[in-house]
Order: sequence, then structure tokens, then C-alpha cells
Amino acid sequence: MTPISVCIIAKNEEATIGKCLKPLRAYDWEIIVVDTGSTDRTKEIASAYADKVLDYTWCNDFSAARNYSIKQATHDMILVIDCDEYLTAFDMDATLKLMQEHPRAVGLLSRQNHYQMNGTDSVYTDYVERLFSRRYYHYEGIIHEQVRPITSVDNAIRYDTTTYQIPLTVDHSGYNGSEEALYDKAMRNITLLKKDLETKPNNPYTYFQIGQAYNMIHDDGNACLYYGKGLSYDVDPSAEYVQMMVIGYGYALLHLNRAEEAMGLSGVYDAFAVSADFLDLMGLIYLRNGQYMQALLEFVKALSCETAHVAGANTFIPSYNIGLINEMMGDKEAALMHYRKCGDFHMALDRIKELTETD
Repeated sequence: MTPISVCIIAKNEEATIGKCLKPLRAYDWEIIVVDTGSTDRTKEIASAYADKVLDYTWCNDFSAARNYSIKQATHDMILVIDCDEYLTAFDMDATLKLMQEHPRAVGLLSRQNHYQMNGTDSVYTDYVERLFSRRYYHYEGIIHEQVRPITSVDNAIRYDTTTYQIPLTVDHSGYNGSEEALYDKAMRNITLLKKDLETKPNNPYTYFQIGQAYNMIHDDGNACLYYGKGLSYDVDPSAEYVQMMVIGYGYALLHLNRAEEAMGLSGVYDAFAVSADFLDLMGLIYLRNGQYMQALLEFVKALSCETAHVAGANTFIPSYNIGLINEMMGDKEAALMHYRKCGDFHMALDRIKELTETD
């Protein structure tokens, strides 16, 4: 058996857990599912695929449940997967080689997050810490738990986490539920996150996650408030969550019609203009402030930017906005040219139809 144990925690996941576990079963892995109180068929479905299906009494602490699942594993190397994540690509040989080369590091898998935006299925890619040795790491945090080094290992002091990317990709459907389900999930998360703030009030990551939860239910006022609190700390601009927080903050301001205030993000331009996502945001901010040529420049930069987390951030999204600016400036032919570069993006197709029907 490959020396990897897959550890999963679940509760009332009958709609997703079979789809999650089936592709995992194709590999020679031990699969452990820890159920935290399901009242549906989750455990029954999991039993068809998992080596162990165990019960755990939920105590409003995700790390506690994660760490319990890790303790039940046969192997030291742990791969953590969520029930709403589905393996789509994996290179076993390359991963085993990387594990040998980085025995004390944490492997990052690629997660394709699906969500609805502008009436279309959008995808945001992030890289999350999921493969590690339980000899050196465990989970901390009652929600949005994070992989952290164990305080004392081999009589050594706590050391900094190093990471590497593994050739494993999953699709994540957790943001595509019904409005009611998303609201319930967001409010559960907010309650636990605010509880976490009571003991760790100066953690910008927690403020970011509260902002994300409010953003999920389109509460732009509270999203803006908590993103802003997180950004008031001395944060690392290279951290992925900080980049997401800046972008979330900017869009929340735009949704609240506070475009002039959003111009303040130009003050951190050099630190964050490394991704097409931020360049697109700045383009929209300039556009909303009537600075068309500066907006155009940002979208052109986005087209040539190699780094993009949102699918289309360096292709059809800036092309659409370049077309829109040209249309606003009265250049119909240039607008159509850029709209036609957007492929099947429905907003561009709508503009093409509108412009060509008026000929």
C-alpha cells in the first residue's frame, strides 16, 4: 500500500461524498472518514469506499475533528480532502518523489473553486496545504483550520513551515449551493470565527475569513468592514490570503458605490500588481471614477499578465472591459473586435448582438 492515509471529516454530505471518494479509491491509499453527526446516508455511502468510517462527537472545533481523523491513520503521511472536493488530476510517481525530497515540508494541492458570477460558472484557483507528516504537523484553529508545526518535534523548537506544490488537482463545489445553504454555512462560519477572535483578536487571517463569509452571502457592508480590519494590520503582500483580501475589499467598495474610496488601493499598487486579478480590479476602479484611459491601461496590462487566479482574468475579462471602454468612447468597431476575443462569455455575446442588430 502507498504510505499515504487520506483523512476526511464529514457531516450530512450524502450529496457529495460518493463523488469525492470514488476517484480516491482508484489509488492504493488508506481512506479514513470521520463523521461528526450525520443524520442522512453519509456514513452508508462512505462505507462503500473508505477503509474506516468512524464517529466523532462534534465540539464546534474543526481542528479537533481533523486531528482526531489524523490519529486514526495507519501511515504518518496524511492527505486531507474535503467532501465537496473531487480529484481531477494526479501524478502518483511525481508526488512520491517530492515527498522523499521534502520530508518535513507541506504539500500544496491545486484547488479549482467553482462559483457563480455574472450568470456564469467562474473558477478561482488557489493552493492549499494538504499533504504532510503527522510527526511534524497538526491542525490549529477552530474554523478555517490551518496546518501548523507541532510545538516540539525531536526536542527541537517550533520551526517555520516550508511548502511545495504537488501534482494533484481537485474541483471544489462548496460555493455553488443554494442561497439558503450558503447563508447557513456563512452564518455558522461567522459565529465560530467571531468566537475565535475573542481569544486571538489581532489575527488578520480571521478578519479575512469573516470578510469572505459575508462576501459569500453578498453582505458587502460587513465584508468591507472586516476586510478593512484585516488590512489594518502589518500583513505580508505576498501571502495569498492577503492578495484575496485586497481584491475582496476593492470589489466590496465598488458594490457599495464607494468608488472614490476604492482609489486608495492605488497606494498599494506596486505590492499587488503582480496578478491579473488585481489589475482587473484597478481597471474597474478607474473606470468607475471616469478615468477611462487609465482603466484601459490596466486592462491591457492584465492581458499580458501571466499570473491569474480567476479563470479569464488575463483573457476574456479584460478584453470585455476594453471593448466596453471603446464602446463608451464611441468606437463601435474597436469594441466589437475586443468583444469577439471573449469567446463564449455571455456578457460579450450580449454586447455583440446589441451592436450588430443596430446596424
